[in-house]
Amino acid sequence: MAQRLDLRFRNAAGRIATLRVPDPKAGLTAQEVGAVMDAIIAKNVFETGGGDLVAKVDARLVEVSEVVQEFSF
Repeated sequence: MAQRLDLRFRNAAGRIATLRVPDPKAGLTAQEVGAVMDAIIAKNVFETGGGDLVAKVDARLVEVSEVVQEFSF
């Protein structure tokens, strides 16, 4: 099953912004993820509709299953 890493930040407007990373490296630690999130905030590399990313909220490792259903008409 595929995985993704959801990095959730608070932006300047106080809203949550999520950065989704498909197929993250196996064995990531909380310290590694936290350091990357700190670097993203410090380098201001992403722009959101609510302004700059200003704080870490959390990170989640998510198992993804994709169900595709085809409809014929």
